[in-house]
Amino acid sequence: MNATRKVSGLALAAALCLILGNGRNAKAQAPAAGQDAGAAKAPQYTLAEYNAYQACAGERAPAAQIKCLDDFVSKYPNSTLLNFVYPLYTAAYGSQKNYAKVMEYADKLAAMGDKAQPGERFNGYYTHAAAYGALLTDPAQKTAAADPAIAKAAQAAALAGLDILPQVKKPDTDTDDAWSKKVTQFKIFLNGVSAQASMTAKDCAGAVNSYKAVLGLNPDDAVSTYQLGRAYSCMNPPQYMDAFWYYAKAVTSKGATQKQAEQIKKFLKTSVANYQGGNVCDSLTDAELNELLQLAGTSAERPGSYTLPSGADLTAAQKDMTIKSVVDDLKAGGDKGKLTWLASCGLEFPEVPGKVIEIVPGDPIVLKIAFVTSDAEFDAATVANMEVKVVGQPEAARVEKDSAIHFTGTLVSYDPDPAFFLHWDKAKVKAEDIPKEKAAPKKPVRKPVPKKPSGR
Repeated sequence: MNATRKVSGLALAAALCLILGNGRNAKAQAPAAGQDAGAAKAPQYTLAEYNAYQACAGERAPAAQIKCLDDFVSKYPNSTLLNFVYPLYTAAYGSQKNYAKVMEYADKLAAMGDKAQPGERFNGYYTHAAAYGALLTDPAQKTAAADPAIAKAAQAAALAGLDILPQVKKPDTDTDDAWSKKVTQFKIFLNGVSAQASMTAKDCAGAVNSYKAVLGLNPDDAVSTYQLGRAYSCMNPPQYMDAFWYYAKAVTSKGATQKQAEQIKKFLKTSVANYQGGNVCDSLTDAELNELLQLAGTSAERPGSYTLPSGADLTAAQKDMTIKSVVDDLKAGGDKGKLTWLASCGLEFPEVPGKVIEIVPGDPIVLKIAFVTSDAEFDAATVANMEVKVVGQPEAARVEKDSAIHFTGTLVSYDPDPAFFLHWDKAKVKAEDIPKEKAAPKKPVRKPVPKKPSGR
């Protein structure tokens, strides 16, 4: 499943005009020399400086504009117009898809401190985050996006943008409701970029926090839900139960397409099977998956009691396992019975003892057998509690009703009490327990009748 959030050119452009307008319109923000800067103080730049800035702002060709800006910064390195110059740089470099330079000048804007308004600094952080998002979707620059240092810088910029956002003043042109919606979108976007950058930087705990923040604002975001599962699985140590939970939440999310749900469900099943060592019956994995999906579809949080045995748990359960202990545990039921079944399903057991109750000829041959472990049990057994499919052993059809046999087979399913029944496949009956084939009766030898001698 492709979980990368695509940041289009429009999103990057939006980053350049969120609060103050983009760099190309910045000339409208800067008062001319000799005019009032707002209330009481005159502008802190000369008319020549202002005209030089205006010339750069009016340049339409990105390469020419960048050259103009370089000349301006070289001549006026401490200009009070830099908070308008840096957005011009990011816009020009953005149009060239030079995202490294976009991030560089966005950082310069964000680092201006008290020389820039909170909204201007926010634009710097947001622009850096948007440029990293664009980097992720540019096939020619994905290698750069995978650089942990670049990812870490993007994560820091996104988090800094979230920190300063409460200080940003609502534009006079926005209603309270419109501004509130914009702020929500800013938070979703910045947390999303932070989460992706955190994963690239191997900060899985940071990714968990950021994806949770996204889902707090947009609970039906299937992609972020899935990615939150991935973040949990890459923690040290991996938090598998939380990972499985959010994979399941993604499958059942209202925002998931049918294709996404199917892909994640398949991935989840494989993940659970691998977690349990790959030895569990496919039908059991399906049952566990269905239970998990049902819980995830009806509960916002994972129940504290929900867990799945790991491969190590199943291996430990198998250590001293015998077919008799399996039968006893399955009949007893409870958590022990559940663990035993997970550990035993799909295993091959050697020389299982039993009493033949019925033989069903065919291919495969089906033997209905009563499981017995003593002479007393053998004598008392009259009802089968095992169905054994014998494959590739036609001579097994010669076993006799009420005879004692041993077979080696794979345990594939069982029916719990009160009608306890084990189902076996790919079985072979012990050769010594199969009666020898009866030899065909010999035909009588007819002695030739001696002929009477002729009278001649």
